[in-house]
Amino acid sequence: MQRAMTVVPHLGLRLQALPLALGRPLSRAQDVLRRTPLYDFHLAHGGKMVAFAGWSLPVQYRDSHVDSHLHTRRHCSLFDVSHMLQTKILGCDRVKLMESLVVGDIAELRPNQGTLSLFTNEGGGIEDDLIVTSTSEGYLYVVSNAGCWDKDLALMQGKVRELQNMGSDVSLEVVDNALLALQGPTATQVLQAGVADDLRKLPFMTSAVMEVFGVSGCRVTRCGYTGEDGVEISVPAAAAVRLAAALLENPEVKLAGLAARDSLRLEAGLCLYGSDIDEHTTPVEGSLSWTLGTVTSGCPSPCLKKNVAMGYVPSEYSRPGTPLLVEVRRKQQMAVVSKMPFVTTNYYTLK
Repeated sequence: MQRAMTVVPHLGLRLQALPLALGRPLSRAQDVLRRTPLYDFHLAHGGKMVAFAGWSLPVQYRDSHVDSHLHTRRHCSLFDVSHMLQTKILGCDRVKLMESLVVGDIAELRPNQGTLSLFTNEGGGIEDDLIVTSTSEGYLYVVSNAGCWDKDLALMQGKVRELQNMGSDVSLEVVDNALLALQGPTATQVLQAGVADDLRKLPFMTSAVMEVFGVSGCRVTRCGYTGEDGVEISVPAAAAVRLAAALLENPEVKLAGLAARDSLRLEAGLCLYGSDIDEHTTPVEGSLSWTLGTVTSGCPSPCLKKNVAMGYVPSEYSRPGTPLLVEVRRKQQMAVVSKMPFVTTNYYTLK
C-alpha cells in the first residue's frame, strides 16, 4: 500500500516565487479568464496577475513572496479566494444528498459547524476536497475548489435531479458572493473591530452570519488554508472592495497572493487538489481520514529556511526519520521523512 509522506530535503536552493503548476503570466490569448469582484482592486495595489484554474488572480503584490509569507505568520494577510465555488444545498433532504456524495457524517454537525470532507468516486478516489457547514438558517453551505468547479457543480446538480425525481425535497443554489480570507495570528483582532459578535465564541470550523465593517449579510467562517488562525468571509460581491479596503486600513493587514498561499499551506501540511490528491488517490492514502516514490508538491519553506515536500512512498519507507533519495531536476538529493505539519498550526479552539 502507498502511504503519504513528507520529506525535508536539505538543499541549498534559493527561495523561489511560485511552483509553475500554480500560475502562469497572462497573455492576450487569456482575456477569457474569469475575474473576481476585486480584479481592479488588485491591479491598483500592484497585484501581478496570473492564470489559475480559469481565473485571473494575483500571484503576489509589491512585497516579495517570502515577505508576504512571513507577514502572514507574524501578523495577518488578506487573500482573495473568490474563485472558489460556493453553493447552498436546501430542503429537508439536504443532508441525505450530501452524505450520498461525500465522506463524512454531515447529519451529526451542530448548527453552524463545518467539516472538511471529500467527494469520492465509485473506486474510492478523491474527486475534490470541500468544506460543508450545516447552517442555522436551514441549508448546507459548501465551499469547493475552483479547479473542480464544473465537475463539482455537475456532480451536485446531477444528484439533486436524481433525488428530486424520487420525490425528495432538495435544491441547489450557486452563491454569487466574493470570498475573502483574512489569515494570521492577529486576524481576529483586526476583524473584531468591525463586528458586534464576540469572535472568542467562534472556534475553528464554525460559522456565523454577521455585519462586517458595515457590510451586512456576511458569512464568517473560522477556517483557512495557511495553518494560522483566521477567517473566510463570504461577502456580497458588490461590497467586496469596500470590505477589503476597510480591512487594509489596519496596518496589521497586507495583501497576499497565490505564491504565499501555496507555501503557507505546504508548511501546514495541507494537500493541494490535483497535486497531492486526485481521483486516483483514496482518503487513506492521502492521510485525509488523510505511485511509488512520487513527490507531489514542494517548495522552499520561508519559515524553516529549507526545502519541504509532500509525496507518496511504500508504507515500509513512511516512518519519520527514514532517509530517502529524491530526484530534483534530474539530480538526486538526500531527504528525510518528516511528520506533518512542518510548521505548527495555530487553529483557535475553545478550551
